[in-house]
Amino acid sequence: MAVPPGLPVVIVGGLHADARRAAVARLLADVPGSVVLHHDLATAAAGTVVRTIRDASGILDAGEAPLVNDCACCALREDLVPELERLRDAGGTRLAVVELWDSVEPKAMAEVVTAGGLTVTGVITAVDPALVLPYLGNGDDLADGGLAAAATDQRTVADTFARQLEYAPVLAVADSPEADDEDRELLAQLHPTAHQVRIGHDLPAELAEPADDGLTVPTPRRRALSPLAQAALAGFDVEAAAAAQHPACALLPAEADAHGVSTLVWSMRRPFHPERLYAALEDLTCAAARSRGRFWLADKPDTLFHWDAAGGALCVESTGPWLASLPDAAWDMVPPVRRAAAALDWHPEHGDRCQHLVFTSPGLDRDGLERLLESCLLTDAEYAAGPDAWQRLPHAFDTLLEV
Repeated sequence: MAVPPGLPVVIVGGLHADARRAAVARLLADVPGSVVLHHDLATAAAGTVVRTIRDASGILDAGEAPLVNDCACCALREDLVPELERLRDAGGTRLAVVELWDSVEPKAMAEVVTAGGLTVTGVITAVDPALVLPYLGNGDDLADGGLAAAATDQRTVADTFARQLEYAPVLAVADSPEADDEDRELLAQLHPTAHQVRIGHDLPAELAEPADDGLTVPTPRRRALSPLAQAALAGFDVEAAAAAQHPACALLPAEADAHGVSTLVWSMRRPFHPERLYAALEDLTCAAARSRGRFWLADKPDTLFHWDAAGGALCVESTGPWLASLPDAAWDMVPPVRRAAAALDWHPEHGDRCQHLVFTSPGLDRDGLERLLESCLLTDAEYAAGPDAWQRLPHAFDTLLEV
């Protein structure tokens, strides 16, 4: 596989720092002429972000970027593209590896690099499978562990890790002796479409040139790109990656049950009673290590709501209208991928309105979870009363949504 022209950029991130560093080291070893650009946000308390550029032999350059609006992540955004442009213009760099600091999310940085006119050829999240469940279950604020990217950063370890994991099409998986079948199955069910590359088992092959007499001689030799390097250069579509995370058309996990880990996909064509769902939020949030999807509240029939839970905490937010609530003239403004996703499951009465929630966890109580979810739907009598009556139900989510 040839390296693309220009300056290919691969983004490597993840809260599992040891796995991330191992993945970066492999790329440096596998792709001659590659360099790593890293911004250390841990120095933000001193008012700067430390930038280093290194290759396989060590540090080539170091500098500082001042905070922007007291925000280390903003400093990274401002400094990243100019440094990559400098590497490109200087020539001689075959691959630029952007190693993200612990809590920086790859989605934002991939979009920054692409908007800057550079080519992102891959996004990789490095993972230690033995740490997946502990991190998904960690509801601590990033700030409590010194991992906040800004003074206003209110993210948790769990939700940050989940987004890092689910955005990347490639997972560099550490060969962890502590990981068991349950850990690996959990990782596979959380992101079933990811291309997993094991770090430590992707040594590049040496290809020998055949001589004219058909015999194989040891020189000259070409190094084939390793699986990790191939994944880093395979190509990346920022718009498609963003669409794959949008609750209206997200590529969510499918039903699965293996090695003690289950994924329940729950879909219904009846709205939730807002008060009963609100009362059940804590139990539903704690029922699984990870849950996500979209849902429909009876009292707010035009609004598509996003469900995003990890670490015992739930984020619920409005993500705009259901397509069924839009006038025909507005459909041309909707991205094609969104229209296609709605068309696949269109209901003659409700359109794209539905409940579609996915729960993944070891030891998942599937039957109990289904009973609880179904108890939150409108009853037959409530459903028969019709949409006008639904909108007069208690607006239990208004405080949560800060309406």
